[in-house]
Amino acid sequence: MEVVIAVFALLFLLFVGLGTYATVKAVGAARRGVDRTIAQARRTVEDHTLRAKSFAQIGPAGEIAQLRLALRTSMRATQDALHAGVAEDESLKESLGLFQRLSVHGYELDADLKRLESEPDRATLTERLPGLRERTERITRSADSLRWAVRDRARRFADDDLGSLSAQIDMEAGALRHWTRTEPAEAPPQWPEAPAPTPSGSHGPATEQTWPRTSGAGPAGEPAPEAIAPPAGRTSFPWQKKSRPEKTT
Repeated sequence: MEVVIAVFALLFLLFVGLGTYATVKAVGAARRGVDRTIAQARRTVEDHTLRAKSFAQIGPAGEIAQLRLALRTSMRATQDALHAGVAEDESLKESLGLFQRLSVHGYELDADLKRLESEPDRATLTERLPGLRERTERITRSADSLRWAVRDRARRFADDDLGSLSAQIDMEAGALRHWTRTEPAEAPPQWPEAPAPTPSGSHGPATEQTWPRTSGAGPAGEPAPEAIAPPAGRTSFPWQKKSRPEKTT
């Protein structure tokens, strides 16, 4: 009885542990989803704010907003393209590593630009703008180059696959239309030839049937047939008497 109770206790603890682990994983996934949603909403609000500042403000403050907006847009587009492509092409992992190194410089530049947005000294902003503009152009140019290379690679693979698929479809279409080709005509059935007519013009066979000859020479090159021997009863011998004629009165 004690063994049965111990087994049930272990099973109960096991189920409780599995339930706790599943609950923790679900809560963690939900928290990550919420954090991701909040971060995306924050980025969206910040992008709209930067876009509004770039149009509303003039001078160095408006240009700094434009630089931040261009930097964030370029880096985010390249990141999305790399993450979408690496799932199908394993060779893009090295490109993703290069982008992560580039992102370090991008985050540093974005932090510098964000600090300068609240800088009240216009002279300092004007002095530092050329360097900030050059850094932004270098980072965005590298990000754009990497992004377009990834897209060109994906389009090239798609074009190759489409070309191969088109060739296979053309071959299949040709095989399905083989009945339209001209087939060699079969020779019509021939009736047997009629026998040649006889020399006499009759419709009998070409070989003329002849009766055996009784006497005389046969045709050229053939021996004459022998005469028929007389019947055995009529053979005469010298010792036989000649028959006399009967007299009538």
